[in-house]
Amino acid sequence: MAEIFEYKCPCCGGAIGFDSSLQKMKCPYCDTEFEIDVLKEYDEQLKSEVEETISWNKSSETKWQEDEEDNICSYICKSCGGEIVGDHNTVATSCPFCGNPVVISGKISGSLKPDLVIPFKLDKKAAKEALKKHYEGKKLLPKSFKEENRLDEIKGIYVPFWIFDADADVNIRYKASKVRMWSDSNYNYTETSYFAVAREGGIGFNSVPVDGSSKLANDLMESIEPFDISEAVDFKTAYLAGYFADKYDVDSNDSEKIANDRIRQSSQEAFASTIEGYSSLVPEFIGIKLHNNSVKYALYPVWLLNTTWEGKKYTFAMNGQTGKFVGELPMDKKAYRKWLWGLTGAITAGVFALLTLIWLI
Repeated sequence: MAEIFEYKCPCCGGAIGFDSSLQKMKCPYCDTEFEIDVLKEYDEQLKSEVEETISWNKSSETKWQEDEEDNICSYICKSCGGEIVGDHNTVATSCPFCGNPVVISGKISGSLKPDLVIPFKLDKKAAKEALKKHYEGKKLLPKSFKEENRLDEIKGIYVPFWIFDADADVNIRYKASKVRMWSDSNYNYTETSYFAVAREGGIGFNSVPVDGSSKLANDLMESIEPFDISEAVDFKTAYLAGYFADKYDVDSNDSEKIANDRIRQSSQEAFASTIEGYSSLVPEFIGIKLHNNSVKYALYPVWLLNTTWEGKKYTFAMNGQTGKFVGELPMDKKAYRKWLWGLTGAITAGVFALLTLIWLI
């Protein structure tokens, strides 16, 4: 059976044909013209592109040993559902997520044992000092929040993270453009030329983190990254003493999408940085194949600080290793309106001065 070829316009996707007057291929939809040899090369490139396959090896996952399970218990918060890990001596405590009491519900079973843990380097005092520093320079922060507000809860908690390592073979095709502009006495002209730019190579990813807890907002955890994985040590239950530890409730399979998105975005940015001389650069195809990949389960140190002001709960988080501090603060509406009026007045005065200067000229 004869093989049928149909060429698609790389610019708009429409079917293109040979224009005998131009001796070129021309798109009837966007009027873009192509040399035949260029289209043949483009077609061969498309045929050689391989769909991406990103899968992860879970063989490194380790289970709790029976004697280890005997010393670790799981506590469930009846208010928010947060799950906290402690030892068998813990009778009652409070939830680091919402501050409410939690009660024992049974020992951990069927859970993976953490491979690594980054021990706390900063203590509770450092977290309190970081909160005070977080208030500094905030001119729109209500005075009463800073002077009268008191912390409801401050807890050091080990947050579960999935750590993804992999080497990636990457094949990317970009749609690039160059824009040339000129004018004459009658018209302004703009000429846009389009190009297919391909990049192929290898890139390694070490310790791509994905939060394994749904109790904490992803943006809050991402805001206190990065953690220095080089300081991680093999997990031992002794590191939990004096702290809380949340068991993962988002498994590694459900975390893969976030890890893959990070790898895909980082690959695209890394290869795009090698391309210069174009007005725009848009990725049209990204093919990624992983090898030497592995997934580890780690616990990262985080200080959580909860406070309530005028009926609203405010949560702050500090990286227990580096001290990076984040959290939402309330705004004094009266101070904001005063600042806005002052800014508007300054802009109005500036415009008036400029118009006066123009008039005088």
